[in-house]
Amino acid sequence: MRFYSFDEMLSYHAKQQPNALALCFDKNGENSLSYSLLTDRISNLEKKLRMKKKSCLGVLTDGSPDCVLHIFAAVKAGMQVVLLDENAPETLLKKLIRYTDVDMLWGDEALCQELQGALTAGVSDGGGKILFFTSGTTEQARAVVLTQESLCASAFNGGSMLPLTPKDRLLCILPLCHVFGFVCGLLWGLSCGATVALGRGARHYHEDCDFFRPTAVSVVPMLLSFLLEHHLFNPELSLVLVGAGDCKKELLETVRTLGISVSFGYGLTETSSGVAISRNSDDPFAMEICPDDKITLSDDKEILIESKSCMMQGYYKQPKETADVLKDGILYTGDLGYFDQDGRLHITGRKKEILVLSDGTKIFIPEYESRLAGVLGHTELALTLCDDKLVLVYVGEENPDEIMRRIRPINDEKPRGQQISTVFVTATPLPRTATGKIKRWELLQSIEDK
Repeated sequence: MRFYSFDEMLSYHAKQQPNALALCFDKNGENSLSYSLLTDRISNLEKKLRMKKKSCLGVLTDGSPDCVLHIFAAVKAGMQVVLLDENAPETLLKKLIRYTDVDMLWGDEALCQELQGALTAGVSDGGGKILFFTSGTTEQARAVVLTQESLCASAFNGGSMLPLTPKDRLLCILPLCHVFGFVCGLLWGLSCGATVALGRGARHYHEDCDFFRPTAVSVVPMLLSFLLEHHLFNPELSLVLVGAGDCKKELLETVRTLGISVSFGYGLTETSSGVAISRNSDDPFAMEICPDDKITLSDDKEILIESKSCMMQGYYKQPKETADVLKDGILYTGDLGYFDQDGRLHITGRKKEILVLSDGTKIFIPEYESRLAGVLGHTELALTLCDDKLVLVYVGEENPDEIMRRIRPINDEKPRGQQISTVFVTATPLPRTATGKIKRWELLQSIEDK
């Protein structure tokens, strides 16, 4: 069923199945929230938020029930909501808080206290806006302006392609500050009237499947690899949705050998998550287009997306950057692909200078390489991915350990998964095109050949 707001979605299920579990966060459901109780808690919290007379709530997402309540209540109260990664460096969080006009914080009490000095005077026209940061690492971070309507439309797309029922239990194990986690880990289940089991954080990845006994789960490739390696899927699990990054086909095939249905999804923060999903196919990367989306290809095979219901309003306070990618309602993704004879979409690569890690994190290469060149005083260098690890290729004769020492300040300010793990020193010039652009595939091949 299609919903246009969080309140409409939750109120509908509260009337249809008031005692059914909406959010489950313990083993037996004794302390969990039914759909009826969830709507009541949201309404009560909405009133408290309105009394504070603030306009923009920054949520330091921890995936807890209280976190979910504050997101829904703040939206209902007409506030602008900014979803922040509580594990990001404090210096970055302060920058993002100022950029998005946050005047009130929710989250870890000690961290909120540390960030108080970054709060602003708020915003006058933020009602209805929900801001997600693109899953990248750029000095000029981009906040994508979405709405509850666009996010509900995306959840409708997911439910249309992969329906859940009130008997299902969806494990929400991904960060809610990422749109894939928010839509496919939370809204997908709630829009279908299923129970959403709120995972207990990375420390409990080993235990959550056995603890909650889900029938469905959404994961990024890196997490899928971890769950498979440690044999953590529970017997009741019948559906795994994988997205937000490149995935090895062997991982998807392994899931199938366990008798579990697996689907692979393609989407962007700018489109409120998924626009194409594979299902019932021998090829897990052959994806069908979601109902609300239209996808075409440019002459050079760039994927172009049109979606009136799911498209972002733009990048927050960045009209030029918005206009660069969103033209006449069509999003120029920078991704490359093709349609097979059955009209299914396949992704073949990226037009933009971006590296995408298996956890969905995007690294803007020119910016990163520019900073490295500035620190090292050397321009013949390049970044690439090898086994999902960030590798610096350095043309010269310097000692790799010394190079790692010199770039340590850059590494230290990045999350662990985005740090350079290895320096590869070579005397061979970087492979380049006729226009001077680095051939990163050849670069990777040269490393693997060593």
